[in-house]
Amino acid sequence: MGAAPAARADPVDTSDLPESLTGQSLDWSRCPAPDPAQGDDQMSPAPLPDGTGWECATMEAPLDYRDPEGETLGIALIRSRAKERGDGRIGSLIFNFGGPGGSGVITLPAFGQDYGELHRRYDLVSFDPRGVGDSEGVSCLDSEGLDRFFAADPVPDGARERSRLTDRLRRFADGCEDASGDLLPHLTTTATARDLDLLRRVLGDDRLHYFGISYGTELGAVYAHLFPRRVGRAVFDAVVDPTGTTEQGALAQAKGFQLALGSYLDHCGEREDCPLGGDRDEAEDRLEQLLHRLDSRPMRTQDPDGRRLTESLAWGGIAQSLYSEDFWPYLTQGLGDALDEDRPDGTVLLALGDAMNGRNPDGTYSTLQSSLTAIGCADSSERYSERDVRDVLGEFEDASAVFGPPMAWSLLGCTHWPVDGARAHPKVGAEGARTILLIGTTGDPATPFEGTEHMQEALGGPGTAVRITFEGEGHGAYTSGNDCVRDKTNAYLLNGDIPDDGTTCD
Repeated sequence: MGAAPAARADPVDTSDLPESLTGQSLDWSRCPAPDPAQGDDQMSPAPLPDGTGWECATMEAPLDYRDPEGETLGIALIRSRAKERGDGRIGSLIFNFGGPGGSGVITLPAFGQDYGELHRRYDLVSFDPRGVGDSEGVSCLDSEGLDRFFAADPVPDGARERSRLTDRLRRFADGCEDASGDLLPHLTTTATARDLDLLRRVLGDDRLHYFGISYGTELGAVYAHLFPRRVGRAVFDAVVDPTGTTEQGALAQAKGFQLALGSYLDHCGEREDCPLGGDRDEAEDRLEQLLHRLDSRPMRTQDPDGRRLTESLAWGGIAQSLYSEDFWPYLTQGLGDALDEDRPDGTVLLALGDAMNGRNPDGTYSTLQSSLTAIGCADSSERYSERDVRDVLGEFEDASAVFGPPMAWSLLGCTHWPVDGARAHPKVGAEGARTILLIGTTGDPATPFEGTEHMQEALGGPGTAVRITFEGEGHGAYTSGNDCVRDKTNAYLLNGDIPDDGTTCD
C-alpha cells in the first residue's frame, strides 16, 4: 500500500480571521424547499411539535484557511430558536448527522421532534458541511452515470471484472475532478472543524455545544483537538474509531454488519412468515444465494425508469436496513418479494438501495455518496492497490460472506483520487477540554462498539470523556427510543450532569 504525502498543516486560528468573516451578520429567513442535492424531501421543513418554525441562512467561510483573505464558500445553515429566552437559554446546539456527506439542513428538521426537550433551552442548529448539499456539494457524475455506477458489480470475479471496476472508479474520480477540482483539496474534516468554530463565533457562543452522530463524532473530536478550551457540552453518539487504518475500519464494519445481520435473522426467524426460514445458517445461505443469482440475472422491478435490481443494489438495500430496527419490516417485505417463486420482484430492495445511495424519487441524486468519497479521500493519505485488496480478501470473507467482499474492494475508492489525503489518522487528543459524553451501541453495524472505547482513550481517557453503553441494535442510540439514554443525555446537555463512566442502558 502506498501513502500520499501529507498535506501542509493549517496554522490559522479562526480568531485571526478578518472581521468580514468573524463579524458577519447572518440573514436568517424562511427556509426554501430543499435542493435535490440535499435529499429527497422536497417540502419546506415542517414546524417542530411546539409550533416553532425553521430559519435558514448562509455563512461565508474561507475556502482555504491558509488564505483567509482569499476566496470564500457559502455554508448552508438551518436553525430553530429556543423556546426559552434570557437566562433559560443555554445557547446554540450544533448537530452533524454524519456520512460524511449528510445534509444537516434536511436532516435536523426531519428528526426535530426527537430533540424537543433540548429545544426548550437550545437553538437547534445544523448545516451542510463544505462539499455537501447546498454548501458547494460535490457531484461526480450525472444521474444516469450514477445509476450505472451504483448498479455495477461490487465484487470482481476475475481479471476482466477487476479491470472494469478499476475503470469505473477512475471515471468517478475524473468526474469529481472535472466538477469540483478546485474544491477537493479543501474538504478535510479539519477545515470543517474550523467552519464549526467560525459558526460558533458568528452565532455569538463562547463555547461550542455540539451533538455529533457517526462521522459527526470524528468531526467533533477533531474540533476538540483544535480548540479544546472552546468545547462546551458535547455528545458523540455512534462513535467512530479514530485509531485504525482504512482497512481496519472496513473490516470492523464488515464484522459489525454481520453482527447486525445475525440479529435481524434471529428476529425474522421467530416469525412464521419469515421469507428466509427459521434456521439462522440456512437463512444466511438463502440470502447469499439470492445475491449470487442477482450477480448474473438482475431482477425486474416496478421502477418507472425500468431499472432492475442488481447484486450491488440489493446489497446496499440490505445494509441500509440494518441501520435501524425500524427498517427490518421493510427488509422482510423486500426479501419476501424477491424470493417469491412465482413472481419475484425487487422493487422494495431497490428502494432501500436507493436510500443508501442518495437517489431521489425523481431520479436525481443528492451529493451524499460523492461527498462521502470526496471528504474521505481528502482526509486519508492511505491509497490501496488491487494486490492489497487480494491480500486481505480472505480475512474479509471470513468476517462476513455477505458484507466482507464488497467492503474489501471498497478500499480502492481513493486509489485514483486526484488529491493527496491529509494523514493516516485524525488528530483527536483533547487535553483541557470539558468532559465529552460518548454513547456506543453494542449492536451498531456501521460504527462498532469497540470504537467508543478507542475514541475515549484517544481523546484523553475518562478525564476527558465518559462512556454510556447502550445494549441494543442500530446506528445511534439517542433516537432509538431508549429512555435511559435519552434521560442521561438530556441531563448532561441541559443541566451539565455528567453520568458515571461506563454507565449501561438496556
